[in-house]
Amino acid sequence: MKANLNHQLNDDNSKVVEILSIGTELLLGNIVNTNAQWISEQLSQIGLNHFRQTTVGDNCDRIIKVVQEISKRTNLLITTGGLGPTPDDLTTEAIAKSFNVNLFERQNLWNEIKLKLSNEKLQDNSSSLRKQCFFPRDAQIIHNPRGTAPGMIWEPINGFTILTFPGVPNEMKEMWKETALEFIKNKFSDSYSFFSNTLNFSGIGESSVAEKINDLLNLKNPTVAPYANLGELKLRITARAKDEVEAKKIIKPVKEKLKKEFSQFIFGENDENLPGVVIQELIKIKKIIVFAESCTGGLLSSSITSISGSSKVFKGGIIAYSNELKKSLLGISEEQLIQFGAVSKEVAESMAINAKKKLTSDWAISISGIAGPNGGSSEKPVGLIYISISGPNNHKTNIKKVFNLTRNRNEIQTLSVNVCLNSLRLILLSN
Repeated sequence: MKANLNHQLNDDNSKVVEILSIGTELLLGNIVNTNAQWISEQLSQIGLNHFRQTTVGDNCDRIIKVVQEISKRTNLLITTGGLGPTPDDLTTEAIAKSFNVNLFERQNLWNEIKLKLSNEKLQDNSSSLRKQCFFPRDAQIIHNPRGTAPGMIWEPINGFTILTFPGVPNEMKEMWKETALEFIKNKFSDSYSFFSNTLNFSGIGESSVAEKINDLLNLKNPTVAPYANLGELKLRITARAKDEVEAKKIIKPVKEKLKKEFSQFIFGENDENLPGVVIQELIKIKKIIVFAESCTGGLLSSSITSISGSSKVFKGGIIAYSNELKKSLLGISEEQLIQFGAVSKEVAESMAINAKKKLTSDWAISISGIAGPNGGSSEKPVGLIYISISGPNNHKTNIKKVFNLTRNRNEIQTLSVNVCLNSLRLILLSN
């Protein structure tokens, strides 16, 4: 029998979803709550209203209290975490107590767990593992193909449904795709869904973009929302429509206007990134590139090699952090280092030219700077970066950047890599 609790929702709050993340490790900051972010994106795609997220530690009384509160204002509660075999895994027990309901063992679940684990693990943890097999009598089980902790779909009171998932991201995602998604779409989603198209920017700040598109930021359907990241900006265009074809029609005029206004700053869409875009441009023209890095210590090379297929265009690089290696590996003269210093336009240019020649490539990028927090001076402050790009037909591009002193070392290095790649992208496009 379902618990007799008041469940009242205003008409304008129908089909409202909340996410409850359970785990003391989340509150302590030991791990980042990527589950809530992922679920939020999934809910947006099927057009469900999602207005609130809550995080609570591994405490039965506090979980009970927050579940009861949520049950009075929400149609669907999605929880992650607290379904495992350890003593602090309290989610199912606490949810049942929230509605004065007993738990009952599902023998078939215990049989499934035994098939997944070795005899040694079962003997050592049989009692704790068996804890995962207890659920309210009328709960539907969400089977876990990647782990031992099942979840459940349960409606303890009329108009309020709970879905529970383990905190392990790959387990949660698999369970969502196999079981939960179809259930949620059939029971809660109307005929409309949300579809998004993201434009990725580099070389321009959020405020500069916002000033030019104030009218677009006030649209209702589609909506346009900026998301700033280190060295990059995303504009997400989201349409509410019956299907993807209709959504694309709604998005198209906004997308075309943005591309016309910011053509040189937009480097890709959706999941495309700068290293991947640069690699594709080099593949098109069948050119090879190498790097000569100082202050970035190999970060530029790492960004390129993180992309599958980079070996088609990236030959390698030289990390010459010290002046000694700049001289021995890149052929930078002692006189040049003394006259201009390692962090200078002249040395950066020689690094790029010599790297291209020594490593026999078509293009080369060099970078030298002061990433801090120490080592700066009034003439050459922390954040000063010199970049040089050397290409076919004696092409030379020299760039000087002075990043804000509020930037830390990692940020300066990351921003420097971003400038390198975006500068090369623009050069390749212009050619």
